[in-house]
Amino acid sequence: MQFEVVDIMADPEGMNRLLAFGVRNVPVVSRGKEYVFGQVLADVARLAGVKPPGQAGLTPAQMVERWQFVLTAAQRFVRQLPTDYMEERAIANRDRSVRYMAFHVFRIGEAFLEVTQGEEMTVERPNVAPGDHLQTGDQIAVYGDDIIKRITAWWGSVADPSCEGKVPTYYGMQPMRDVLERCTWHSAQHVRQLMAILERLNIAPDTPVTDKDLAGLPMPKGVWE
Repeated sequence: MQFEVVDIMADPEGMNRLLAFGVRNVPVVSRGKEYVFGQVLADVARLAGVKPPGQAGLTPAQMVERWQFVLTAAQRFVRQLPTDYMEERAIANRDRSVRYMAFHVFRIGEAFLEVTQGEEMTVERPNVAPGDHLQTGDQIAVYGDDIIKRITAWWGSVADPSCEGKVPTYYGMQPMRDVLERCTWHSAQHVRQLMAILERLNIAPDTPVTDKDLAGLPMPKGVWE
């Protein structure tokens, strides 16, 4: 039985096929009538009948360091965004503004911090819209300052530096380490997209983030994947 990729934004029937499984969130990988959430690569490997991938190799400490690097880079890039471009779509086929994406890079971090306090990582938690007080790149970068400081404080006081304890997510109970890794590369992927937006505007990103900078994270191959 073959696997199939369905883009629910481009294929109107794609969402109906997703709903037939009784789920409302993506990514989902299905094979016949069986499905798993795509966030857990070990589950995807089991469904495909292949050997599960090994962990990326970064320790939680290294991931926190990498995340701080990514968020600091995001601050540089959002400050370069023209204010009059902030409400334009980040990508043509998705109703998400550049301002939303700029905020979202840091909101992922805030959502993670809420999970460390016992909240569930729901789909909605990292996907709230920016408040009206966050209109410019400078304002969003200042919000990012607070998130970076809070992540640093959390790591400095964490009781279990292995982060093996499990936390609730919309795709089941998962080790904190895996949620940390997912949030780190999630922010990093959007940073790649911010650089692409700047390049679209013929603005050279200030000190670009390279593939080497993101080594060890399970990054998608494409910038807009």
